[in-house]
Amino acid sequence: MPEIVIPPPLWPFAAAQSVTEVLEWRTDVLLSRAGEQRIGRRTVPREIITYQHRLDALGLAQAAELARAGVVGEWLLPLWHMAGWPTARVVQGASEIAVDTTVADYRALGFAALAVDGAAASLIEIAAVEPARLVLVAPLGPVSAQPIIAPVRRAIMTAPLSVSRRRQSDAVISATFTLLDGADLAASVGTQYLGYDVLLDPSLMRQPLQSTLLRAVEYVDNGFGPIAVEPARDLVQRGETISLHDYGPAARWARRRWLWSRRGRQRSFWLPTWGWEFKMRAAMTSGGTLLRVAPFADLTGYVGRHIMLDLPSGPLWREITGAVADGADHRLSIAAPGVPVPIATPVHWLSHVRLDADRVEIGHNATASATSFTVVEVAP
Repeated sequence: MPEIVIPPPLWPFAAAQSVTEVLEWRTDVLLSRAGEQRIGRRTVPREIITYQHRLDALGLAQAAELARAGVVGEWLLPLWHMAGWPTARVVQGASEIAVDTTVADYRALGFAALAVDGAAASLIEIAAVEPARLVLVAPLGPVSAQPIIAPVRRAIMTAPLSVSRRRQSDAVISATFTLLDGADLAASVGTQYLGYDVLLDPSLMRQPLQSTLLRAVEYVDNGFGPIAVEPARDLVQRGETISLHDYGPAARWARRRWLWSRRGRQRSFWLPTWGWEFKMRAAMTSGGTLLRVAPFADLTGYVGRHIMLDLPSGPLWREITGAVADGADHRLSIAAPGVPVPIATPVHWLSHVRLDADRVEIGHNATASATSFTVVEVAP
């Protein structure tokens, strides 16, 4: 006789406010004088979801009893930050639901949740996932109105249930869960330079007040004479805090894939400064190899670093291979751009960076998501 598998209970409450999603990796960073080695200990991040629910007295009592009974057990948790509307009307007896499955974590032989107007969710079982529909294990029961649909994942409760009671019949509860069946998303396919992603994003906002320039040094002090400063690393590290805002399901899913592919501190990428540090003194032809600019650095400070030519036809990236003084200007040697470069073209430094932490927090609301993190410059 086949064994009957009883699924974990469903956490049925709809999120009333923004959802906080935390991704946590684990990376060992081994430093040397000339660079670093990064070893990923956790390729699939831990996902921690925090919901806030606004409930009446009956809903609060139900939530408290559910939490009391299932504090050490598993839950089926709807991922409300991935919820969407079906693209066709959902009716009783339907064996499939038309919905865009490419921007949410639906899984074959898994579950999804249906909810109407913020009411308690109901569970449906998925037989197969296709790009534009979910095929169900069993026909749908009664449907009172057009529902919203969200994928469901297994989770455990990893923080005390917090209750803020405003009045007897109005309370806000906060519940934190850690997902058990983590997603290992395929890496995003974007613009690349020398085999690394380039973060060219209109939603990128910088926090210039958070920028830092650091070089690791050792101070030698015998207590009797001057203090000597010895460099401990060859690289001057630039740190910066950046923010990313994404609107719509497709953009939010693409951002999640990109963050997954970073794997915390493990994988680096290119980040333009957008600082327009280089002021061109003359236009370049498509076959030219000398970029004439106004001086702002020592000649040795240019060589080996990378720049971005911000052309209307699209950005170009080049490494500076040489630098000489030419009167009041500096001439920088680069590979031929292949297209004419007007004198008014913005030219920026291109920094090679990685995340400075293995923890990324994403805030979701009904239409958009936002995340901020610190990056640090590393050697390519």
